[in-house]
Amino acid sequence: MSSSSAPQSIPEGPGSVSGAPNLPDGFTDTFTSRYIDTGELRQHAVIGGEGPPLLLVHGWPQNWYAWRLLMPELARDFEVVAVDQRGIGLTDKPRNGYDTGTLADDLLALMDALGHERFAVVGHDTGYFIVYALAADHPDRVERLVVAEVPGPLGVNPSPPLFGLPEPINNKLWHLAFNRVNDELTEQLVRGREDIFFGYEFAIQGGQKGLPDEVQRYYFDLYSDPDVLRGSFGFYRALDTTLAQNAERKTTPLTMPVLAIGGAESWGEETGNGMKPAADDVQSVVIPDTGHWVAEQAPEEMLAALAEFLAPYRDDG
Repeated sequence: MSSSSAPQSIPEGPGSVSGAPNLPDGFTDTFTSRYIDTGELRQHAVIGGEGPPLLLVHGWPQNWYAWRLLMPELARDFEVVAVDQRGIGLTDKPRNGYDTGTLADDLLALMDALGHERFAVVGHDTGYFIVYALAADHPDRVERLVVAEVPGPLGVNPSPPLFGLPEPINNKLWHLAFNRVNDELTEQLVRGREDIFFGYEFAIQGGQKGLPDEVQRYYFDLYSDPDVLRGSFGFYRALDTTLAQNAERKTTPLTMPVLAIGGAESWGEETGNGMKPAADDVQSVVIPDTGHWVAEQAPEEMLAALAEFLAPYRDDG
């Protein structure tokens, strides 16, 4: 079954392609928003291009839009599938199911619905953790794995201490504990202050380049939806389950080729070093003068790294 025959409808408005600002020229000629019904979850994905399938999984606090600057060039060689994670954007937002095992199964169900038996996958930030789980839990389905901008899978390497962190690292990681707080306290503190909360995250993680104001505003507006805000914290509130899952996953290192991409002004070489205990074949690329938001801050450099790494997969496909 091809993606054109999978059950789907076309979403519109905020969060969709039709509602996204400042897209690259010709973007809507190639890409469309689609709802993909995978049984338990209706997922939103932006799909376009021809060639072997390439799944893109965004991080927090973003959605499919994070990949927009890479997607037109990637679509020359691949069928690109940029998905909204469970709880975010236009994908369904149930109250549970935010451990990486379930989030990985969401992606597998999506690719099943699109008719893709094997595929390559790219994950950034929280997407890094999810695609690691996908590759670890379903190694027969993932041809090549790209991870960006996290210092290794949770629980595979020793976690940093809560106290005693140097200030620059604390400023990058404090939100992990904050986002995990239940009883809607986090939502109550952030709601109506999205520009302050998320603006700090984009600034402190962005290095010298940062992100343009209009891009940040897009994400502020997206996460001002109370259901999206709650859904986005689901990943963090399920970390105990994810850590237990990773304790099992790390006993069997990944065997497919892995590319780890870090921004020099963010996690840099730690992105690759953190993946090495979890995989047998890890290549690393550090992009100079770039912070955490690598796909938006350095699209040309990231495209070059992806093109070289994915060339054998592209040619075999």
